[in-house]
Amino acid sequence: MSLELVLAGVLMALGWFWWDGLNKRELAIRSARTVCQRAGVQLLDETVALKHLGLGRDENQRMRFRREFFFEYSDTGNNRLPGYVYLLGSRVLSANLIVPATMEVSDEAG
Repeated sequence: MSLELVLAGVLMALGWFWWDGLNKRELAIRSARTVCQRAGVQLLDETVALKHLGLGRDENQRMRFRREFFFEYSDTGNNRLPGYVYLLGSRVLSANLIVPATMEVSDEAG
């Protein structure tokens, strides 16, 4: 096999990986928007950032890319709070808003 064919194959694989990553990023942005809208908070910067990329197995034991995306939201407009979207392949595993302990409501009776 010639070097040119190997190089073309590697470039095609890298191009596919980049294109697939853009599609997964758009899926993560939609998920972050949805979780923010449901919670009544504002998604800041209207974007997400890839924080971790690894491998994981789906329910059929197939290897898939596992991606963790980070985003920021605001509940008052004056702060920035973290949120995460977790993907396994094309499936959204979860989208979470991280609520600081100082904001949690206590269930104390009194």
